[in-house]
Amino acid sequence: MTQWERLQQLDTVYSQRAFDLYNRDEFPMEVRHYLAHWIEGQDWERASRDSSQAAFLFQVLLENLDNQFSRFAQERDSFLLQRNFRRYKQNFQKYQEEPYTLANIIHWFLVKEREILNDAELAQQVRLQKMLNALDKCRKVGKFCVHFYSILFYSNLLRLIINFLSDISTMLDAADVLRSVLIDEELVDWKWRQQKSCIGAPDDTSLEHLEKWFTQIIECMFQLQKFLQKLDELVGKMTYENDPIPVRKPPLKSRVDTLLTNLIKSSFVVETQPSMPQGRGSLVLRTNVQFSVKVRLLYKVSELNHVMKVTVSVNKFRKFNVLGTLSKALNMAESMNGGMVADFRHLTLKDQKVGGGGKGINDLSLSVTEELHRIIFQTQFDYQGLSVPLETFSLPVVVISNSSQQQSAWASVLWFNMLCSDPENVKFFETSPAATWPQFGEMLSWQFLSCGKRGLDNDQLETLAIKLFGKQQSYDNCKISWTKFSKENLPDTNFSLWVWLDGILTLVKLYLSDLWSDGSIMGFVSKGKERLLLKKKQNGTFLLRFSESIKDGGITFSWVQYANDGTPSVQTVKPFTSTDLKQIALPDILCNFRMMIAENIPVNPLCYLYPNTPKDQAFGKYYSEKTGGKLLM
Repeated sequence: MTQWERLQQLDTVYSQRAFDLYNRDEFPMEVRHYLAHWIEGQDWERASRDSSQAAFLFQVLLENLDNQFSRFAQERDSFLLQRNFRRYKQNFQKYQEEPYTLANIIHWFLVKEREILNDAELAQQVRLQKMLNALDKCRKVGKFCVHFYSILFYSNLLRLIINFLSDISTMLDAADVLRSVLIDEELVDWKWRQQKSCIGAPDDTSLEHLEKWFTQIIECMFQLQKFLQKLDELVGKMTYENDPIPVRKPPLKSRVDTLLTNLIKSSFVVETQPSMPQGRGSLVLRTNVQFSVKVRLLYKVSELNHVMKVTVSVNKFRKFNVLGTLSKALNMAESMNGGMVADFRHLTLKDQKVGGGGKGINDLSLSVTEELHRIIFQTQFDYQGLSVPLETFSLPVVVISNSSQQQSAWASVLWFNMLCSDPENVKFFETSPAATWPQFGEMLSWQFLSCGKRGLDNDQLETLAIKLFGKQQSYDNCKISWTKFSKENLPDTNFSLWVWLDGILTLVKLYLSDLWSDGSIMGFVSKGKERLLLKKKQNGTFLLRFSESIKDGGITFSWVQYANDGTPSVQTVKPFTSTDLKQIALPDILCNFRMMIAENIPVNPLCYLYPNTPKDQAFGKYYSEKTGGKLLM
């Protein structure tokens, strides 16, 4: 979800602040709305200090405004928006000489948006904290009353105890509301953020706030439990007619025990999902290769340090032996902040071969990389008279036996965690749903963000959408199936969409990370659009794009050159693969590239990185040396 989308979901008071922010004239709200993904994908803070980066983003912004203008031109009801976007572009032209000023303005607006989001989040935390404080006050009052009741005269005792039992009931009502917020909202939201983070989403998955909330409310419930026990002692010392305690205390104790049990069971979570040290990502495990996983009890109490033993097992969909240290105590030494953690660092799965060569035993139509398994963690909570068995599960993992299966396994992990919010659904791939384009595009953007520190912008996403669905006015309702993503070959190729994209991601991660991160690689652009863009530019303007015909990832560059009569033509080189880039880095290729002109004179035709950045300015900091072997075309 973009920052802009999060703003629109805020309570009225905070969404109104966002509307008030855009009442200013410097940056129109409509531009912010329609270009949200692209705007948030750029480093405006850097551009406000770097004139070349500012100039680059300024030109791309104008192009995005043109593209949006063209889209509105095709929509019957968008005349006013079309007119507005023409005016916005004209207004932005005043920053032509000082594009860093516009970059600073956009950066300022994004910062102010984050402040509004932070204030909204803080307000939510304050609301929860107020409830915790109220519970804490009740706990302190309870301690005082236990002492006070021991010296009360009988005439006042009945009335005060009835009132106080009513107060406890009211407090339990508040505690139940807090429990619901904590377990049904905050914890669910954290688990979904963690699930998305496993496939590259830049979400916060820290547990400190949840641990603090769980610990405080559980402590408060234990204090209430102690108070109710004191009432039993009071009944044992003195009884009288119409004593309310024997009648009203049992249901209150039952409510306290139920709340405590529910909170403690929910507080046992998998903090870090299973992963191999050298693996592609979380949730892909290979037999006979060590993996690690960490569980955490969100009730932080020193008396239980090194007391609760956690055991590990795996579900029985496919038979495995789990090897390694299968039992560890929750302790505060293995956590950066002293949380109650059991960190399993050296576990291994060993496949028990069953007839069928290790295939899943439930549905032989599924491939091994579509079988989902869950690692199970169990422990026993015994504290202050309460005994509760605890159990938690990892997210579904894919177990492979050979590194050649890793690509397919990661595709399954991506698909499941993009679409399924029910971690218990291990039969997900028996009837796998299709993904909408917004879901799919966001997931792809996370992959590039993980590999190259920059997600996909609107233009890159649109190029991919056109490749998949053809030209559409809107792609929001377009869907892609699991089969089309991972199994069917792309037209005129012998590989699937995922194999092609994964090859590009690997190329970016290993050889192109810096260039992708700083925006030098346009990446996804059709050949037709490439020619259209370059033929509008000065001689020697070039761009970098990914090859569409190479299975394991390739990158090429194209440039425009003009004949003597002024006719432009676009030239393209054979794509460079990982084999090439392992020998010589792409910036050096661009620096040393030569082609022979008619007089047999080698000339480098590459002058300006699209739209107009001098080549050495764009890539000079990456050159290993300015001279050396020349690449001839």
